Amino acid sequence: MVSYFINSMKLCIKTKLEYKASVIINSISQFLVFFTYYFMVVALFDKFNNIKGFNLYEIFICFGVIHFGFAFCETFFRGIDRFEDHIINGSLDRFLVRPKNVLLQVLVSEVDFVKVFKAFQALIIIGIGVVKLNMSLDIFKIVTLINMLISSVLIFLGIFIFTASYCFITVDGLEVKNLFTDGGKYLAQYPISIYKKGMFMFFTFIIPYGFVNYYPLLYLIGRTNNKLYMLSPLVTVVFVFLSVLVFNKGLKKYTSTGS
Repeated sequence: MVSYFINSMKLCIKTKLEYKASVIINSISQFLVFFTYYFMVVALFDKFNNIKGFNLYEIFICFGVIHFGFAFCETFFRGIDRFEDHIINGSLDRFLVRPKNVLLQVLVSEVDFVKVFKAFQALIIIGIGVVKLNMSLDIFKIVTLINMLISSVLIFLGIFIFTASYCFITVDGLEVKNLFTDGGKYLAQYPISIYKKGMFMFFTFIIPYGFVNYYPLLYLIGRTNNKLYMLSPLVTVVFVFLSVLVFNKGLKKYTSTGS
């Protein structure tokens, strides 16, 4: 399975590199787009010293973690992000007759590797936040930060899979998908405790952004010594598992395009 994943990635990258000028232009545009998000956060703190007790560099860590996960999934799991295309053009039928897991085939069906630059930029923003906070990184905090990055990837992967399942009902679900992907990204780039209680509860226990960038962040910046907060990102493993179950259930009811 791992070799299949790697070989599929290589093939996608090789295909993209056939259009070098396009790759260069897209890479530059992705690089610049990310910094517009960054400058919006900086501009906000030009007017306010903190947001509900969180300063700029603490927000940087929160911001970087969320954007890293989103950029990673957009890069390596682009196929599931555009799942409706597989249904519309009939390529899902082709995946169904192959002796490979359908979800895995969809995940590696497309790689948009120019977006990987946004992931690297997100890591730089996290690094700036850690340095400016003079954070003492012991082994527990390093593990916490790694858990946050992994769980950020997992939560967006889970959301992509879950929203792909919606395409079995209707392929015109772009607005619903964007609500939880792009909308969730912009919402979760700040600690979710700044929002109203209803939103806080929803984005903690339904879509668990809170276990990605809020509870572990509190431990990372020293606002709590509870080591359970360090492990809270593991909740995203359950979220991905449930999303896969929903996808498989929808796949069983898929009746093909008839083409």
